[in-house]
This record gives sequence, structure tokens and C-alpha cells, in this order.
Amino acid sequence: MPSAEFMRRAIAQAREGIADGQTPFGSCIVRDGRVVAAEHNAVWGTTDSTAHAEVQAIRTACRALATVDLSGSVIYSTCEPCPMCFSAIHWAKISTIVFGARIADAQALGFSELTIPNETMKRQGRSAVEIVPDFLRDECLALFGEFAARPDRRMY
Repeated sequence: MPSAEFMRRAIAQAREGIADGQTPFGSCIVRDGRVVAAEHNAVWGTTDSTAHAEVQAIRTACRALATVDLSGSVIYSTCEPCPMCFSAIHWAKISTIVFGARIADAQALGFSELTIPNETMKRQGRSAVEIVPDFLRDECLALFGEFAARPDRRMY
């Protein structure tokens, strides 16, 4: 059963990122009922196009747990993971993805998205990851409005 508390932690990270001039994406990794990592997108701050919230959270969680195997973990993402992030989640062996907004929502905002749904990647890649879509969707979509209202927003 997904936890609103953990998704709201990801939402809070996204808001922190927006305030820091980043994009409106946040992620939180939980294992055994405790937060292991919570990060926001850092593409602009790091000048690294792979610094998506999910990748940042995976990097932090792997360091915190001293392993590349995050089996048994749940990742909460404010938006459906892109193909790169889905692949990283799969390779990290994260058990469950819980997301709010969808890739198509990010594309509609103007982000250059590859619109391949997680369910398609799961099926075609034969991934064991469980996917829970649209969790706290309205709260996650609100982040896009907050980002769009900023005059200093930058897309990629």
C-alpha cells in the first residue's frame, strides 16, 4: 500500500528544487518503512543531463546502504520515470515505483520527453518492478503549475 507521507516527501523535494531554480521533479526511496534518500532534479545545478530526481535518489540510496542492490525498496516519484530513470530503477532492483503525474503531463508542460510509459518498458523489458500510477496525482500536477508560474524557469 503506497504511503502519502512518502509521496509528500518527494513533493517537498520537488518544491525545494523549484525554489533552487531546478525543474519540478522529486523522488524518495524507502526501505523497511524508512526514508533512505530524498532528492530533487539537479540537471541545471550540476550541468548533468542525467541528474534526474530518481537517479539522484538512487545514487544517494546506494551510497547510504553501501550497495547497488536496492531490492525491497519503493521509489516515490512526483512524475512517471522517464526511460532512463526506469532503466536505473530496474538495474537497482527497486521493487516498486509509485508515481503521481505522467510522462505525457511533463511533455505537455514543454519538457522533451520520450513518451514511453513505464508499463510498456516493464512489459517489453520483462522487468519485475511493480508500478503504482497516479498516486496523489493532483498534488504532483500542482508542482507543474508552480514551476510554470516562475519567470526564471528553464526547460530541457
